[in-house]
Amino acid sequence: MDVSPGARASAHPTGITVAVVTDSTACLPPDLVERYGIGIAALNLVVDGRSYRDGIDITSQQFYQLLQRSQRPPTTAPSSPGVYLELFKRVSGGERPIICVTVSPAFSGMYESARAAAELAREQLPGVKITVLDSGAAAMAQGFVVLEAARAAAAGCDLEGVLARAQAVKPRVRLFAMVDTLAYLARSGRVPRAAAWVSHLLQIKPIIQLQPDGGVSLAQRTRTKSKAIERLLGLVGEAAGGQPIHAAVMHANVPEEAARLQAQLAKRARCLELHLTEFTPAMGAHTGPGLLGVAFYPHFDAELPAE
Repeated sequence: MDVSPGARASAHPTGITVAVVTDSTACLPPDLVERYGIGIAALNLVVDGRSYRDGIDITSQQFYQLLQRSQRPPTTAPSSPGVYLELFKRVSGGERPIICVTVSPAFSGMYESARAAAELAREQLPGVKITVLDSGAAAMAQGFVVLEAARAAAAGCDLEGVLARAQAVKPRVRLFAMVDTLAYLARSGRVPRAAAWVSHLLQIKPIIQLQPDGGVSLAQRTRTKSKAIERLLGLVGEAAGGQPIHAAVMHANVPEEAARLQAQLAKRARCLELHLTEFTPAMGAHTGPGLLGVAFYPHFDAELPAE
């Protein structure tokens, strides 16, 4: 449902007293977005001078087809505060409190845009409490913070309780990903050291990891994709430390390979939930096609049950 120039919102499930909003970098599976009525603010994507709203005007498949023919590197830009404000109006119904979980400011200006919208809402949505939370992450590492907030809201928690659940998951989420080439990360400028890595990692399948501060670092160097997948699974296992995990396999235009990785992960880890999801175009613009990754966090006490 296209409710504004750059936002999507599903019908809010009855009985949920806190609305949950995020942005399209979270890469949440559509069925979960629909189930919990999560509002999505779309980043803007520019390919060869034409602007698209991430996930609204262009699908992942369409984006990668354009990328093959593109003469210039694609760029992304955050949603405007106005887009967020309209989304806040839609999901709040004029009275429901809102938690907005954004991508890390290290990757996009969505956090500042959401904060500005929350300030505007003081006048236009009087009485509606809005909390903006920097997830410190991106992709499904961010998505799991959003999902925990949505589950807490579905369980009947108030705004403070929903925020507490999201904050409890935030420092626990991890993300490892194999990128098919570092060229896109290098030219995007989103990972400053990526340009230096390129000259040293030609013909290498690197594994990158998301840092707790929202940065990206090189976790491992491998020479083939098969070795990269094996090491990726090893890194997840080491980080999980034998604990059951909540996990999601992500991919950039390689669904068959992602399905195989999902099956391998299911055999090697105790997954309380295991999702398969695409990198949205706004994320794929910075990684290029071929990425395979796993976002996860170990289960912890007093956690809401997975569905």
